[in-house]
Amino acid sequence: MNTPAQAAPIAPPSSLHGLVMRVVTLLSGIPESFIALLGRFSIAAVFWKSGQTKIEGFAVDLIAGEVQLGWPRLAESALSLFESEYRLPFLPPELAAPMAALGEHVFPLLILLGLATRFSSLALLGMTLTIQIFVYPDAYPTHGVWATVLLLLIARGPGVVSVDHWLARHYAAK
Repeated sequence: MNTPAQAAPIAPPSSLHGLVMRVVTLLSGIPESFIALLGRFSIAAVFWKSGQTKIEGFAVDLIAGEVQLGWPRLAESALSLFESEYRLPFLPPELAAPMAALGEHVFPLLILLGLATRFSSLALLGMTLTIQIFVYPDAYPTHGVWATVLLLLIARGPGVVSVDHWLARHYAAK
């Protein structure tokens, strides 16, 4: 039987532990502004692409290389979606469809620029919650990811690569 004086010495951290700690330290060095920029681009793309399905006469998809400049108008398919599938309880389809199309263009553009980011993210979070509660309640995994990105932008802001950051620095100096 081992007495306390004869107990085996505590082993130094294993090389696996050291490796894990080095990786954790490396990963914790990812700049928050990079995460915010990636989140801004990603969430803006989700809502912009959705908004593009609701209008005709104007299309911008830089990834696909599609650009059609013209006066945007609400697509008939958007109105019929709000009449048949979306059916929001408090808004008539004639009001909800253009509001959604406008919001899905204006707020993503502002978020992408990093201008009024927190307020635009709050508006899209409201839209996300509306979609989750009233339209697609089974899509919570997708909406949860959207909400997480939007909450990150609301809580932490857009990062240094943004108009908001430039404005804050400009006005703080005065």
